[in-house]
Amino acid sequence: MHERLVWERDGRQWPHRETSRFVEAAGLRWHLQMPAAPQPDAPVVWLLHGTGASTHSWRGLLPLLARQWRVIAVDLPGHGFTGMPTRVEADGPMSLPGMARALASLVQTLQAPPSLVIGHSAGAAVAVRMGLDGLIAPRCMLGLNAALLPLGGLPGQLFAPVAKLMAAAPFVPRLFAWRASDPQVLRRLIDGTGSTLDPTGMALYAQLIRNPGHAAGALAMMANWDLASLQRALPRLATPLALVVGSNDRTVPPAQARTVLAQLPAHPLTQLHTLPGLGHLAHEEQPRLVAEIVQGLAQAAGLPLPAAATA
Repeated sequence: MHERLVWERDGRQWPHRETSRFVEAAGLRWHLQMPAAPQPDAPVVWLLHGTGASTHSWRGLLPLLARQWRVIAVDLPGHGFTGMPTRVEADGPMSLPGMARALASLVQTLQAPPSLVIGHSAGAAVAVRMGLDGLIAPRCMLGLNAALLPLGGLPGQLFAPVAKLMAAAPFVPRLFAWRASDPQVLRRLIDGTGSTLDPTGMALYAQLIRNPGHAAGALAMMANWDLASLQRALPRLATPLALVVGSNDRTVPPAQARTVLAQLPAHPLTQLHTLPGLGHLAHEEQPRLVAEIVQGLAQAAGLPLPAAATA
């Protein structure tokens, strides 16, 4: 087992540390961030990050949404400060259906069913899988540069086998973490997303990817991902899904969003928002802009706002 991040040591300067808590569910110790809700009965909004990220990616958006709703951000299994499952085989907790089930157990433990789920990249796939499997029934979902389609062509054929080999080799996470200690490597990784981050964002990603345990979690997630079956199931998604796309996203091709929309059931909330000039980490680059889109979607979906937010 690879050394993981330790909250008492590595979380000392974590964004919104005061909102963090740890909860046991589905055999895992989860790290959550739950700001104080504006009202006890405020609608619940869940934030699901993408592969290789953590709750830190919501550092700008979290406080904006928490003014209106009960917001819960979570480190996915094997990521950040959430524990790594002992089983990582195809049907285990690091698979897409397995992660959806594990997260549903956490939702039940907290007794916090979502009215809205916001997923970034692979986090959107987790949200969609949960909806398809009847594990949650929110009013709507929002996918930020959502990774919902498998890679095409030769890259798609090679990705899963290579990822499985890398995840199975115990030395790979340590090698990756060691290489990531080079600032130029981190810079190339972030540049490859098409986004520009501030120094705080760069430092937080550096802290994550230099940790072998976090790297192992990201590799295991990629090795056990099956987006082909998710794509086939998209026409059955009962929950409306809105998509936000950064026009400069170099990780998930922006054109994929229209392919996804064409496969979803027609609904007024199933719409596409394009953010010019922003990349894969658009919600970190311009959290206020994303918050405005979220608020518009929530109002259209009929989510009530507390009196303080409407005054």
